[in-house]
Parts: sequence; structure tokens; C-alpha cells
Amino acid sequence: MMKRKKNLVEDSSTLIALSDHPEQTYGSLEMSAAPQENRNVFSDGVTRIDFVLVWEESVNPLKLAESDEVSSGSSRDTHRKWRTEFLSRLQTAGLHQETKEVVQGKTKTTYVLLSAPWNVLCYYAEEISLRVPLQVVTTPISNWSEKILEKLHIPNIMAQDVPNLPPDYYTCQFHTNKLERFLGHENKDTFFKTTQRHQILYEILARTPYGSLKRGEVGIGRLVSEHVLTAAFPLHEGQFEMPKTPEDPQSLNMRQILHHYWARWACWRKYQPLDHIREYFGEKIALYFAWLGFYTGWLLPAAVVGFIIFLFGIWLMVTDVAAEELCSSGNAFVMCPLCNICSYWNLSSICYTYKAGLLFDNGGTVFFSIFMSLWAVTFLEYWKRTSSILSHRWDCSEFEEIEERPRPEFTALAPMTVRNPVTGAEEPYFPETQRLSRTITGNMVIILMIAIVLIFLIAIILYRTILSIIIYRSQNAFFIFSAGRIASLTGSMLNLLVILLLSRLYTYLAQILTRWEMHRTQTKYENAFILKVFIFQFVNFYSSPVYIAFFKGRFVGYPGNYNTLLGIRNEDCGASGCLIELAQELLVIMVGKQVISNIQEFVLPKLKTWWHRRKLKPAPSQELIDEPDGQPDLSPWEANYQLLVCEGLFDEYLEMVLQFGFITIFVAACPLAPFFALINNWVEVRLDAQKFVCEYRRPVVERAQDIGIWLTILKFISYLAVISNAFLISFTSDFLPRLYYRYTTGSMRGYINFTLSVAPANFTQSYMTCRYRGLRDDKGQPTQDYYHLLAIRLSFVIIFEHVVLLIGRIIDWMVPDIPEEVEIKIKREHYMAKEALAENQSLNRTILEEMEQQISELRFRGRTQSPNNISSLSSLSPEHKNKPTV
Repeated sequence: MMKRKKNLVEDSSTLIALSDHPEQTYGSLEMSAAPQENRNVFSDGVTRIDFVLVWEESVNPLKLAESDEVSSGSSRDTHRKWRTEFLSRLQTAGLHQETKEVVQGKTKTTYVLLSAPWNVLCYYAEEISLRVPLQVVTTPISNWSEKILEKLHIPNIMAQDVPNLPPDYYTCQFHTNKLERFLGHENKDTFFKTTQRHQILYEILARTPYGSLKRGEVGIGRLVSEHVLTAAFPLHEGQFEMPKTPEDPQSLNMRQILHHYWARWACWRKYQPLDHIREYFGEKIALYFAWLGFYTGWLLPAAVVGFIIFLFGIWLMVTDVAAEELCSSGNAFVMCPLCNICSYWNLSSICYTYKAGLLFDNGGTVFFSIFMSLWAVTFLEYWKRTSSILSHRWDCSEFEEIEERPRPEFTALAPMTVRNPVTGAEEPYFPETQRLSRTITGNMVIILMIAIVLIFLIAIILYRTILSIIIYRSQNAFFIFSAGRIASLTGSMLNLLVILLLSRLYTYLAQILTRWEMHRTQTKYENAFILKVFIFQFVNFYSSPVYIAFFKGRFVGYPGNYNTLLGIRNEDCGASGCLIELAQELLVIMVGKQVISNIQEFVLPKLKTWWHRRKLKPAPSQELIDEPDGQPDLSPWEANYQLLVCEGLFDEYLEMVLQFGFITIFVAACPLAPFFALINNWVEVRLDAQKFVCEYRRPVVERAQDIGIWLTILKFISYLAVISNAFLISFTSDFLPRLYYRYTTGSMRGYINFTLSVAPANFTQSYMTCRYRGLRDDKGQPTQDYYHLLAIRLSFVIIFEHVVLLIGRIIDWMVPDIPEEVEIKIKREHYMAKEALAENQSLNRTILEEMEQQISELRFRGRTQSPNNISSLSSLSPEHKNKPTV
């Protein structure tokens, strides 16, 4: 086996004293008291399956002939050649292979089972900087809510006793020459966790070429996207269903534990077993569920306060003086037509709509806006603390800065290498000038797509106006009375449909652009992709609410001097104001999207799974390679192949971040938004858990230090929410006009008349006069009250922003990002590392001489390698040449 070994000099700066508990094993297979039979093995019953490759072929001769005729016989041959070359290179890299072929009807499905031997695992574990254990951490794990309830002697209904809690370790990066210092090194089968074996296999698969490097014919991802392979996945650890006969909970596999104690609907009020999730799915997925659970918990006080504000609005509907005045006005206020062909109407006809507006437009919403702005800042600060605790406990606190390796695709496709000035190692490199030009091109595409969104927004505005005109011409009294509401509601639904369609198109486009930009690490790649999509989705989802909140009805003009767009009179707010329309828009987009998303997440996976299993329905099949008899059920690789491909976390994060924007940026218009978000998230956690445990193939573990650029986006939204709510209260809500009128007159009597102006004489017909909303005189000019109120509005914006942002800064300063106990643990680890370093410096001189002799021999053997052997390993990276034999 040809391998390049790293420097074998002892890297003792990260060593920690060995544990006092040597009997504690490290690995997922020996954590149970009585582990279940492991079926994820080769035919010999011993060799573990680390990864599975799958492809399908037609065995119908006629179909083959037709297919070859259509494709000129080249595509099938090319795919077969690529597969053969790929598998050959995997064998050269040292992976064990076993092939299983199953014929079902006219389709032959080939499964290639892959396993990495010990020497390959050790080599790549060092290559990709895997962390392995040195000592068990004995500090108990607890959370703040558990401590508070315990002090108050209140039963904790959220707690549950989950079996097989993964132990916490002090860890450091793996080095082969330190093997005896690591915990559990005696057992090679369980030394590397199952998830770490998956990481190593995926690294090899992603780096291995199967064709021309210049054409980018490298890696498993390209093979799957080109349909050379239909799937590549690690196996789940057994079934998720509980055993039919009662068993000791300690004997359950990790998948059964996650399903029983996490994914079931009955667990909706229980703590999530985050350490189990991390052990089975990795840090990245565990951090998502930790954030989602933390966010959902913090929504509870926001939902309670919002619901109280809503009840306050109901009380105002009954007691508000202005509402009673409007409803009892009769024919006192004849309003001007809402469009060029519309008729005059009485203000009292909107009595119920006006009262409904008080549910969302009242003094309580000002308090709630301040509350939610401070809630958002406090939530993010405490999440940073929680994130730092988890990242330290899961050994990811220095992942991005020190440990993260280049993406396998980047390593394979980078056109050159450069020497790292810190480590001195040759690393793949992509010229910054080329990346900059590609990034600029991608930004131009973003601008183009945003322009398309704005075009659709204008089209929907025109749609609402034209639909109102059509309804007024219908001569139907019921539809004429509700024309504005019908146009607004259907416009919101049409807008939601456009949003969902454009979202899918742009997400696909952003993936292609980000891959083309050649980012070095997975974190940078994902951050660039997320930023592209979020900028587009921000405009896509929020453009219509922003238009209604801040622009609709601002440029209408006045009777006799109306402004027009494309010859059509500018859209005005409804008779009861823009805020209730904004609340309607928010409910349609936010709640509608959540309902559609949850239906998709609940129904679509089940339909896809049913269809996939129907295609793979066991038929009289012939095993072309012998398999053990007496297996009435499917083999693990066949059962896993019937599951769905894991689609990652991007859509899940995006849905929650957009929801966060709705409940903060526009919360002044809809106090119930946090309540609907809370209900949705309770459902979301279980749906996502069921997908990952029951319906998805097992994803390859990915490490992460935090939730990435999503935290920066959440901070941006929280600051934007302060500005948005200040302007909403000042210019869209009736709060300040009501306050100004009460201050100047001492009561609310006559407020409706105060908000209405008389149309100029040149507009009215004969003896009839009409009114319209606005503070103007009989010539259409703004009155003195208009300017007084404008000064009050601007002053409120400035005061609101400064006060809320100042309090947010104080909260930021008072809540440190890293808790004191975590800082103490970090210092403790550094101290222990120094102690280990001092111990290593006193090693026996003869041992050092032996190590130096081994290094010299390896270097000599590396210089004598043949060119043929060296070229066979070009699948890894340019720096892998001249490798010594291990």
C-alpha cells in the first residue's frame, strides 16, 4: 500500500494525561450493555461495511438495443468505463470491496460494499485531522431550565432518561505514532467511531478521479450527478422500530433510541437528546436541532406576550371611542370613489373591518415592538453562549480556524499548489483573481434575479388594481362591496405562488454559481451559497410586505390630482388602513408557507418512499453472487437504498430564518406571528427528526463550529427589525395620530372627522361633497397638523431606534459570549496540555533515536518509489506524490 505519511515528530502540544478509566471503550458499537446483532458486514460476517455504492442497469435486451441506438452506444460504455476505473482506483487506495447484484424484473441493481482496513483508517484519520479521545470528562451535563425547576422544587416534565448517553472526552488530533496514548486503542474494531469511518470513506471517494482531471471527472459527487452511480451512502445502524419483545433499553441501537426518545410525536415536550444526535448524525446536524430547540423555547414568552396584546386588541374593539363613532356615523361621512369607475360610499360600511384593524393597530403593539426587538438581541446573545458550550463539549471550538481541511472537490480540481507559510506543507490553491471574476459574475446574476422579483411585484400590484376595476364593473353588489379585500387576498396568494416558484429556480442557480467559484473549505462554500440565496429570498419574501408597509398609499395624491402608474391610478390602502392589509399579507405568506412546507415535509417523503419502494418491490430475483440463505427480509444495503437522499439543512435553516424575519421585522403589524411560529416549530422539530431517523438515508457526518453565516444573518435581521418597527409605528400605524389628537383635544371624540379631509370643489359633482383620508385643506394642500405630526413621527423614529439599540448594546455587554465555566475548562485543557508536553520532553533517548531512524527509513523508501506507483495515487491530491510505503 502506497501512502504519504506526515511528519512523525511527536506533536505533544495537544496531549492530555490518560484517563483513570481504561476500561471505558470508545466507539459506537460497544456502548450498549448487550448490543444487537450487527448485519452491516461483508459475507464473512466480520468485515464492517463503511460505505455502499449503487447503480442500476436494464437487463432487457430489446431495451438495451433501443437505448444504445438512441445514445449511439457511447453513454453506456462511458459510464461502465468510468465505474470500472473508479472502483479500480478505490482498490488501489486500499479499500476492500464486495459486490452484490440483484435482478428485479427488468432491472439489475448492483451494490458495491466498501470497507477500510486499519492502515487506511489510520492514514486518512491523520490526513483529515480526526479527533480521538484521551480522557473521559466526568463533569455532569445540565441546562439552565433544569437547574431552575430543581431549585423551585417543580417537577420537570421535559426531562427523560435516555439510555446509552455518549460519554464526553478530552480529545486531540489523531497521530499514528501516538496510538498507545489514546483511549481504547487496544480494540481496532471500535477505536474509530462509525461516523469517523464514514468520514474517511467519503474523503477517499470524493478525491478519487475516474477520468480526466482537466474535465473535472473527479469524485463521487460528480459520478452521482452524471447518473453513473445512482446512490452512495453509509448504512444506518439497524432498524428504527422497537423490538417486538420487551428488551433492556441499554441494548437498543442508536437509531432505535433516537426514534423512541426523540422522533415520536409523544416527545414534543421533552428535551432533545442532543448528544445522541451528535453521536449518530454529527455536529452539524446536532447544532441545527440544538438551535431549533433553543429558538422554539424562546418563542414561548414571545407568543404569550403577543397573545396578550391580541386579547387587548379584542377589548379595544368593544370599547374604542373612535370605532363606536365610525360605526354609528350613518351617512355622515360620504367617501370619495376608490377608483375611476367606482361610486361614492359611506364610511360606516367598513365598521367591522375598522374594528378588526384594532386587533393589530393599537397601543399595545408599540410595547410589543420594543419587547420583540430586545427579545431578538437577548435570544441571539444567549444562543452564542449555548453554541460555545456545545462546540466545546463536542470538540469543535477550533474547527474552522485550525482543523478544517480543504473540500475534496477543491483539492482535486485546484489548478496549482502553494506552500503553506505556517505548516510548510503543499496545499491546493485557486488564484484569487479568477475567483474574484467568478464572484462578480455571480453577483450580476443575483442582481438580475432581484430585478425579476421586482418586476413580478409590480405585476402583482397592477393585478390587484385591474382586478378591483373588473369586479366593480361586474354589477354584483356583494363582490363590489368586497372588491378591495378580494383583490388583496388573491394578490397575496398569487404572490406566495410566485415566491415559491422563483425560490426553487434561484436555489438551483445559486448552487451552480457557488460550485463554479471554487471555495477552499466547506464552510466558505456554504457561507457563499447561503448568502446568495438569502439575499434573493429576502427580496423575494419581504418585497411585498415592505411595499404594503412603507409605500402603498403614500403616492396616491388627492381627489382631482391622483397620481398614476402606467396609466392606472396608484394603489391606495383599503378603507381601514394599510396595517390590516399588512397583517393579512404576513399571515398569508408566513402561515401559508409554513403550512405548505409542513405538508410537503410530511406527505412528499412518504410518497417518494412509497414510489421508490414500488419500483424496487421484491420480485422473483436471482442473486448473481452468493448470499446467505434464510434471510426473509431485505439486506441492510437494499433497505437503505429504498430510503430518500438526505437533502441537507439549507432549506430547514432558510425556513426558520425567514420566519424569524417575519416575527421581528413586521411584528408591529401582527402580534400573533410568534404564536403561529411556535406552533409551527413544535411540529417542525418532530417532522425533521422523523425525516432524518426514518425516511432519509444516513448522511455523511459533517463537523461544524457553529451555525455559520446564519448567525450573522440573524443579527442583521434583528437590527433591521428595530428600524422597520420604528417606521411601522410612526408612518403606518394610527398610534401616533391618535396620541397627537388625544394630547391636543383631551379626548378621542371627533377623531374620525380629524383624519378625513374634504375633496376640492373641482372634484365633487354638483351639490355632493366627499371625504378622503388625509390631513389636507379644501385646496389639497397639507395642513399645519400634517407638519406637526410629521415632526412627531420622525422624532419617534430617532428616539425608538436609539433607545432600543442602546438597551440591546447593554444586553450584549452584560451577556458574555463564552460562559465562565467554559473558559475555565479551556484553560484547564491548556494546562493539562502543558503538563503532557513536559512529560513528553523527558522521553527516553533511545525511543527518540528509534523514531528518528524510522523517519529516515521512510524518507529513503519515499525517494525510491517508482513513477508508476506514484501516478496511481494522483487521485488524492498533487501533494500526495512521492509517498513512502507504509
